[in-house]
Amino acid sequence: MKPYMLWIKEMPPGQTPRERLERYGAEALSDVDLLTILLARGSRNLPVTGLSLQVLGECGGLKGLMRQSFSRLLKFKGLGQAKVCQICAVVEIARRISSGGPEQAAVISRPEDAAGLLMSRFSFESRENFGILILDTKNQVKKEKIISIGSLNASIVHPREIFHQAIMESAASLILFHNHPSGDPTPSREDISLTRRLIKAGKLMGIEILDHIIIGQNNYASFKSMDLL
Repeated sequence: MKPYMLWIKEMPPGQTPRERLERYGAEALSDVDLLTILLARGSRNLPVTGLSLQVLGECGGLKGLMRQSFSRLLKFKGLGQAKVCQICAVVEIARRISSGGPEQAAVISRPEDAAGLLMSRFSFESRENFGILILDTKNQVKKEKIISIGSLNASIVHPREIFHQAIMESAASLILFHNHPSGDPTPSREDISLTRRLIKAGKLMGIEILDHIIIGQNNYASFKSMDLL
């Protein structure tokens, strides 16, 4: 059976659009996957993946979807007012972003700068997220990338994935970060051991690791500030 004709509950474990977004990032998903996540549900006789495919097919893809009126979208069976409002809101957000000037990249000159970018989103995460801030030669943030999402107290981090992302983005340096769901940002022995291994790997790759930020509940720890690098 074609994937877009499967109900979400029929998809293999780890293969739903949401699960693949968590694992690989939104950039790895198809247009149908992205709309499927936005719509969440289909109709009684049509899976949400099939509904997404139908809407994109009749509208002419994402660009065509952006040109549809509220009343036109309501004509799709399975798209009620709430879903159409969601689509229109996302389209308008995208339109405003694209029409605005380029945002100035954040510059990381001290641990507080990195923590300020991260704490609001990760302070109260129930699972451990491990990620990297990819910096250019001026310490401007080029990209933020989540590498792994773990259980309540652990995440699986593969050095090859970290440096693959760094190389793909032509990183000059990296800042590691992860959150402690317990709320206590004190580095564990495993945190220290992993960081030192990654620093050694970075030296071989010519990519410096400037810091490792651990985020607790409205607080943080910096390896650089603690002289742990």
